[in-house]
Amino acid sequence: MARTYWIDLFTVETWKEFQDHGSDVSGFSEKRWATVQRMKPGDYLLCYLTRVSRWVGLLEVMGDPFYDEEPIWRSAVYPSRVPVRAVLQLAPEHGVPVLNMREELTIFRGLDNPNRWQGPFRGSPNQWKTADGEAIVRALQDAQANPVVRPLGRLGKRGDQPAARHESAEGVVVVPDDEPEVAEEAESSGSTHTEIQYLLLKLGADMGYRVHVARNDQSRVWNGQKLGDMPRRRQQLPQQFDPVTNQTIELIDVLWLDGNAIVAAFEVESTTSIYSGLLRMSDLLARQPNIQVPLFLVAAEERREKVIQQVNRPTFERMKPPLAEVCRYISFEGLREALLAVQNYITYLKFDWLQTVSESCAPEDL
Repeated sequence: MARTYWIDLFTVETWKEFQDHGSDVSGFSEKRWATVQRMKPGDYLLCYLTRVSRWVGLLEVMGDPFYDEEPIWRSAVYPSRVPVRAVLQLAPEHGVPVLNMREELTIFRGLDNPNRWQGPFRGSPNQWKTADGEAIVRALQDAQANPVVRPLGRLGKRGDQPAARHESAEGVVVVPDDEPEVAEEAESSGSTHTEIQYLLLKLGADMGYRVHVARNDQSRVWNGQKLGDMPRRRQQLPQQFDPVTNQTIELIDVLWLDGNAIVAAFEVESTTSIYSGLLRMSDLLARQPNIQVPLFLVAAEERREKVIQQVNRPTFERMKPPLAEVCRYISFEGLREALLAVQNYITYLKFDWLQTVSESCAPEDL
């Protein structure tokens, strides 16, 4: 009888708690009970660390599912449980990056947007294709036999509570006006905003793309360099959309282009409120729902939770596609750190590198 493979999501914290408890029980949320009951002895659970996007373990189901509220994890109860045996376990630093398996896993094929690969990772347990499961088992076995240390970086240093989701009884949420800023904060955030725009423009140019800076930011200066005079800056955007859409695109903080195609759009949010960039991105999707441009929100580490909460407001969730499915988050600190690490070979980077320094804005349903 063929073995069934299921994805089992963990955070860095819940993976450690699972191991500290003896690595013999895996748990899921109450609403997943019906799915958990489909698990059979001999099935394999593919253990995946969210945010750091790595495979770290393989568990075998050893008995029938059961419902239990005994505390194991601090973040939640996860009462829908199965007894398991750890076939292999890796430290997070030795985990297999899922992006290293782009050529082997079917989830990466036929994507209409490079940012939309994380759908299968947004809830567990979910059944996976046998071919994908077998490929992951092979990768885990190889990683155990030939361990490679990959530091977690900033994506593995955060708290592990999933972002809260906004609800609306009426089904409609009006985005509030920007909060007021004091003069000192505005000056500081303006400098940071310009710095991050500069870094993104330079990165895109170094990677071989043409770049565009928001029309109203072209006179800004960082390190003596006027943003409007950056190398490889494209003065005129391709006029492939209607005039209103083009006006929206011209105000996006940073764009990367390959010929006439926009390959990435970045909104930098350094002020108290994050709504202006979200509205520009949502306006773009509303007017061009089939657009395939990967979107990135770039904001300070301390505002990560707020960014993800706002991206998942019902207003943006009901868009097609939902904003969270095509928009990823990059922290200021993570961007600076990553650029420092690759400074000697930045011209050899491929677009997929952005996936390794960004994270999904979709809330995780562990």
